[in-house]
Amino acid sequence: MTGTPGTGSASEATLAVILSELDENKAEDIVQIDLRGKTSIGDYMVVCSGRSTRQVSALAEKLVETLKAERGILSKIEGKETGDWVLIDTGDVIVHIFRPEVREFYQLEKMWLPAGTALTN
Repeated sequence: MTGTPGTGSASEATLAVILSELDENKAEDIVQIDLRGKTSIGDYMVVCSGRSTRQVSALAEKLVETLKAERGILSKIEGKETGDWVLIDTGDVIVHIFRPEVREFYQLEKMWLPAGTALTN
């Protein structure tokens, strides 16, 4: 968690696995948000989109499997059954995978990015 000595490299390694896996599996509009110093919920947040409920669920399932295999992380996952919005909590990195319409509705990035920050991949 944020503020715990020695976790920076671990959370960054987890983030790198997440970003690589999402990119490899064709997630869209991947945004990473640095939460360090802003909250104790984690060091990073990743928000991305899948084109359909099936892709959102598949992205989440594959990511959880990869994190377990490569990093030994047992992630908490919510929302996979419906596939509109999936939350994956790895402890250090929070991942939100949305269908595009649901992502637009919640505009989660706007709550965490500094004012005036352009959303870029």
